[in-house]
Amino acid sequence: MLIFVLQQAQNIYGYLPEVVLLRISEALDVSRAKIYGVVTFYAQFQLKPRGRNIIRACQGTACHVRGVSRIVGKLKEELGVNVGETTKDLRFTFESVACIGACGLAPVIMINSDTHGRLTADKVPLI
Repeated sequence: MLIFVLQQAQNIYGYLPEVVLLRISEALDVSRAKIYGVVTFYAQFQLKPRGRNIIRACQGTACHVRGVSRIVGKLKEELGVNVGETTKDLRFTFESVACIGACGLAPVIMINSDTHGRLTADKVPLI
């Protein structure tokens, strides 16, 4: 039941604010420690606001070999945030993922559900 309630709360707020976790704790009579254990264990839960657009940079072997680090550097420069951060205007959240599964297109990023492959740093601003 706890996971379902956390999922529903995150669907409403886009993340799990502290005040919401406290209300869930009280309503379900579940300790905050247990709630934080669940929230921090599952990658689907977010404790900070996320951007409307999620940018994921693949860190798989093919992407690494084909220079994803240059793409990441250019994204950091363009967005003004580091990996794992969200822009102040909440437009973008920049994440690193182990593998996107599009090795033939390396280096690859995803923006929301759109995959962009065979990237070079000079293509980043155009995307």
